[in-house]
Amino acid sequence: MVATNDPRAVSVVILKGGVGKSTTSMNLARQLAERGDVLFADLDPNGHATNGLGFEDAYQGDVNLGDVILEGAATPADLIQPTEYGFDLLPSSNTLEDVEKDLAGAMQGSARVKSKIVDPLLGDEYDYIVFDCPAYPGMLNNNALVATGNVMIPIEPGSRAIGGYKRTMERLIEPAREYIDVDVLAVIPNKLSDRIDQQTEDRELLENLNTASYEVNPGQPLQEAVPEFARITADEFDQIDAGEIATPKPGIRHRSALSRSLQHNQPLQDYDPESDQIPYYEELASIVANGGGGR
Repeated sequence: MVATNDPRAVSVVILKGGVGKSTTSMNLARQLAERGDVLFADLDPNGHATNGLGFEDAYQGDVNLGDVILEGAATPADLIQPTEYGFDLLPSSNTLEDVEKDLAGAMQGSARVKSKIVDPLLGDEYDYIVFDCPAYPGMLNNNALVATGNVMIPIEPGSRAIGGYKRTMERLIEPAREYIDVDVLAVIPNKLSDRIDQQTEDRELLENLNTASYEVNPGQPLQEAVPEFARITADEFDQIDAGEIATPKPGIRHRSALSRSLQHNQPLQDYDPESDQIPYYEELASIVANGGGGR
């Protein structure tokens, strides 16, 4: 399969756990596999995506990412696992927390993933590389940003939702921008379940994302990074409240098929190809392929 866009790597990251980051990154990789050759790289020491795809043995293997990015005793080819879903997996490891510590003292410690993984593979072996990142600041996240320069941020409803986004920008993205260009391709409302014609947490999240005055990229307001499937104007909110238009269900919605797909070690496309959420992941893949939402 030949990609129709420039090769591109992207990091899926937010400094908050439990927001569906691994689910988002895995299904993004799956939809990008419809467009070209994809490597899904799991940089999260928890290994949720690696284990969720059924690669527990690789997660506990003798050869690990540290051997690639620290010692040079192995190459990515020694770790990469083919999957049944059109993309390859660079698995996480139960030793990644130790790798995190060692990177802090390594020469060019923030550029190891770029030099050892992305530079040799992107454009030659793979059209796209998707990184699933840890939920805390540190050297692995720094490496992902340096390696990709592109970010997607999933965000779920709740009282701390915007706080997780702000924390990610203030503690991860903005510090990195002092040294490198980082483009936030999308901020993704995720795990929504309630109506938005009432004052629910879903409504609050969507209003914040669609009307906030924050800049997500220099000169670009946050709402321009919201995917089309979750974009609602102030006028449309007024029409929803007045009952003048049908209540939409924007954002990636909570579906039992999403959690069950992981229990069956499959992306959503393969577990439930009729799911109404698949077009949303397809849109995210399009955003990555095009280097943005075409706004």
